[in-house]
This record gives sequence, C-alpha cells and structure tokens, in this order.
Amino acid sequence: MGPFLKSRQNVYQALPLLETGWLEHGFGTRLSGEWNERPDLATLRQTHSDICVCVTGGAGRLGTGDAIITDVPGVRVGVRTADCVPILLVDQQRRAVAAIHAGWRGTAAAISPKAVRELQARFGADPAGMLAAIGPAIGPCCYEVGPEVGARLGEWFPERKDLAGRARIDLAEANRRQLVSAGVPEAQIHTAGLCTFCCAGEFHSWRRDRQTGARMVNAVWIV
Repeated sequence: MGPFLKSRQNVYQALPLLETGWLEHGFGTRLSGEWNERPDLATLRQTHSDICVCVTGGAGRLGTGDAIITDVPGVRVGVRTADCVPILLVDQQRRAVAAIHAGWRGTAAAISPKAVRELQARFGADPAGMLAAIGPAIGPCCYEVGPEVGARLGEWFPERKDLAGRARIDLAEANRRQLVSAGVPEAQIHTAGLCTFCCAGEFHSWRRDRQTGARMVNAVWIV
C-alpha cells in the first residue's frame, strides 16, 4: 500500500493530500458509516463516461458524468464506487480539486487526463503541480476481462501480448499511466493498492457481491 492511512472512522486518506493543510478528503469503506451517507456531498449520476462537470455549490446529484471538479471552498465533491477506480485530483497552486470515477469504460475513454485538462481550462491549473490519490479498487489479482475490454485498454499496456484473450487488467495502473501522460509527475501520484474484491470485510465489490446499491463515497473539498 502507498502512503495511505485509515482514520478512526474507517476512511482511507493519502498522507500527501493531508499535508497540504487546506483540504479534506477520504476514500470510504463499507465500515465508514455516516461518511457514505453524507447529505452534503456534491456528486453526479455516474454513467461510465468521460464527462467532467464543474460545480460551484449545492449537494446531491448535480449533473450527469463521472468526474466532478470545483475551486469553491466548502463544496464537497465526490464519487461512489464499488470496484471502479476512485481518483482524487488536487491542484496545489490554484487550489482546485476533482473526484473521478473510472471504470473500464471511463478508463478507455481517458477520463483521468480529461479531468486534468478540465482543471487546466477552468482554473489555469498546472499538471506539474497536481497531486493525485488513487483509492481502493478491484485489483489485477481479481479483475479478469475479455478481449473486447483488453482491446480498449491495450494502448496503456504496450508491454502486454496477452490481451487478445481473457486477461487480468490493472485499472488503477492504467489510470496512473494516463495521469503521467497528462503531465502529472509520477512522484505525485499515490496509489492505495487495496483490492475491493479481495477485502470482503472492508470494501463493497459489485463483481463479488452483485449488490448494485452498495457503494462507497470518495470525496475531497477545500476548507
């Protein structure tokens, strides 16, 4: 596991984001209680897309898409996951943040780089100054896909020669590589390395449990 710790509320946090001193964040677990039910969350109707939505206030579902960004203090942006990759993106200079939901379709559509570009376009953010935290998601130990998915993700794994058949894919690594391609320094991208499928006592997993309504909240906001 990368530089992550778990709070007494059973929420994972990335130490580099904690060290900024001007934001709050966390990756929920199935044990997070009120964190996963918080009424002040600004979120989206997630559709496994590459759509980024900018918000300036409010709570609840504020649009349709899979990345939500803001630079307004106090606006708690978040996404819900149960195997897909949650990513929290922070621009340190402009003090802007993003929460990203990246399943295989969103990853294939490069939603992570698009969120980086949206922060640039909206707020003048510089990728070289961004921090990224990639939270718990289904790992390559458990995520087997067919050739139709492998073909869509093969661009990010040029070293792989086995994607024409059933293969295991590391979605978190694909997003890490995409963030690097968008200009975020490798040293500023931090991955939890926790598999939601393996850790049944700690995380919801759609693929394991088929509980379509059980999700975990991953959120970030400027204080």
